Amino acid sequence: MDRRQILVTSALPYVNAGIHLGYMVEALQTDFWLRFQRLRGHEVRYFCGDDTHGTATMLRAQREGREPEALLDEMKAAHIADLNAFDVVHDNFSSTHTPANEALVGEFWSALREQGCVAERDVTQFFDPEAGIFLADRFIIGGCPKCESPDQYGDSCANCGATYEPTELIDPKSAISGAPPEERSHRHLFVELEPFHEFLDEWTQAPGRMPPETANWLKGTFLADALRDWDISRPAPYFGIEIPDAPGNYFYVWLDAPIGYIAATKEWCDETGESLDRWWRNPDCEIHHFIGKDIAYFHTLFWPAMLKTAGFQLPKTVHVHGFLTVNGEKMSKRTGTAVLARTYLDHLSPEFLRYYYASKLSAKVDDIDMNLDEFVAKVNSDLVGKVVNLASRTARFVKGEGLPAYPNAKDDGLFAAGAALSDEIAEAYEARDSNKAMRLIMALADRANEFVEARAPWTLKKDESKQEELREVCAIALNLFRQITVYLAPVLPRFAEESSRLLGLEGETRWEDASSPVEGGEVAKFKHLMERVDPEKVQAMLDASRAGWEASEAEAAAATGSTDEAFDGEPLEAEITIDDFVKVDLRVVEIVEAKSVPKANKLLELTLSLGGGETRTVFAGIKKAYKPEDLVGRMTVMVANLAPRKMKFGLSEGMVLAAGPGDSDIYILSPDSGAKPGQRIR
Repeated sequence: MDRRQILVTSALPYVNAGIHLGYMVEALQTDFWLRFQRLRGHEVRYFCGDDTHGTATMLRAQREGREPEALLDEMKAAHIADLNAFDVVHDNFSSTHTPANEALVGEFWSALREQGCVAERDVTQFFDPEAGIFLADRFIIGGCPKCESPDQYGDSCANCGATYEPTELIDPKSAISGAPPEERSHRHLFVELEPFHEFLDEWTQAPGRMPPETANWLKGTFLADALRDWDISRPAPYFGIEIPDAPGNYFYVWLDAPIGYIAATKEWCDETGESLDRWWRNPDCEIHHFIGKDIAYFHTLFWPAMLKTAGFQLPKTVHVHGFLTVNGEKMSKRTGTAVLARTYLDHLSPEFLRYYYASKLSAKVDDIDMNLDEFVAKVNSDLVGKVVNLASRTARFVKGEGLPAYPNAKDDGLFAAGAALSDEIAEAYEARDSNKAMRLIMALADRANEFVEARAPWTLKKDESKQEELREVCAIALNLFRQITVYLAPVLPRFAEESSRLLGLEGETRWEDASSPVEGGEVAKFKHLMERVDPEKVQAMLDASRAGWEASEAEAAAATGSTDEAFDGEPLEAEITIDDFVKVDLRVVEIVEAKSVPKANKLLELTLSLGGGETRTVFAGIKKAYKPEDLVGRMTVMVANLAPRKMKFGLSEGMVLAAGPGDSDIYILSPDSGAKPGQRIR
């Protein structure tokens, strides 16, 4: 097998947000693939960095009263720490706000100018009259002009994938102030893409270049007609790289962001003495991009046109994946399923998520769902119940001993059958079909466990005349365990290392290790290689996630004073006296039971505890905002002296306090920690 030279990138996480479990789909899929390539002995380098530029960075820095660079340093450190904690490690994790990237952006820009690919014309663009800035596409929200889905950004629709101009949105508004934007004109610079049409048609449709779904989407959506010019400039104020020959204008983030891949490589080359041309101008170097389907447009049309113009090597393959849903629904801050990587790590092992994602991912662009019940069951069943089980049931019987020569004739052909699967498992990893790889590996674990169950080493241990047979059975089981951990090493690197230590093995794991039994070494005392997933910790993670988002949104609202819309929608009531107020008895209560009211679209029936055995039944119109099971155990506030009201569903003995206009946009109030049921609010 020839040794390949491979450069790998994954999409740059945006500096304004923490790493979340949706981004981890991409980071982990990338890591599985490159770790597999390294196990095969190939030369692999992995580069990434933060996407730093744009209006959002500028506004956040202003809001927090600090320079953008301070924000960038803080977020970069946090991103690296989170990714490393999941065993995602880069050869260089950089940033688009570096001298290396600015220099390369200038090089690309000069090439585009020299090729005559740049046009200039006045553009009518949305302007926020309250914030006093032109609005970047992602700061304009409105209905998609193609499918009419609400709350879509100003450049593309997350629902139907259409791209459009912000002025085409239905009922647009500024995402910064909420104000209806005004149209104003400004001189913009464009890269003309139509001259690249034939090249892009051929490049994108080449077999293996990208998933067929993506190639067909490009062909039918964009390449079927003349390609539109690409607006690559933004007027000041804007945090980014100023255009050298157009002062007061800055490069649009999607021009400088992918160049960050090359800049990160250059920094590494400068540090190690490597040649940048060997990695980015070398036909023998394979370049692989891993991206989400939402940014395929930029990576498969704009980016290859830029690379071709500037004389850099084009990607061999653009690997595209779908989105993450949780429990069958889009990730939600309200329910706590928009989980940050750091929140996950505070409660659960990173190896749990690595294996679960590997069991779900394939080469297709389909979305994957993180069903939390399945997550618990699959990790506990597959990793603990099957793989770890092989070692835990046998290693203790040969502790301190070296493994004997492998008794091939007595293993029912299991090791040879596992070795014969090496190529098929490797093909699945190569194709990014880790779902298939995990299924093949777990089938090996099933057969190995059947062997152990049939030979019952715990019974052999009791018979002095069968100690040699016991050692042979343990040698077989532990070699099958070793074979499985080698195949799992791209997904579970820590587990593979700990398994090697258990068997007294030294040196780095190699793919070919799965084809040769081991002997000798010294079997260490068995220690727990992996704990089971605790469902209570999963729930604690969701609770912490929801609380974290609520706190951050409240902090942002307080910082920006962004309450005008809510206030204007429901002005203050007429003035009352303190005597009027004290008549209302507000009490802290605990929701001890919550259930849906049949045939009622909005009502939940809540049983509220005031402490001391005192409970009240209240019917609350919050059904569209909360699941009953999510409310049990929560503290809230009720009007305790409201006259009971007879309803057709039963007697309502009070009122729960909530804010918001209603339906799904409503929020029950929660007292601060330490408050107890029955305490009066004054």
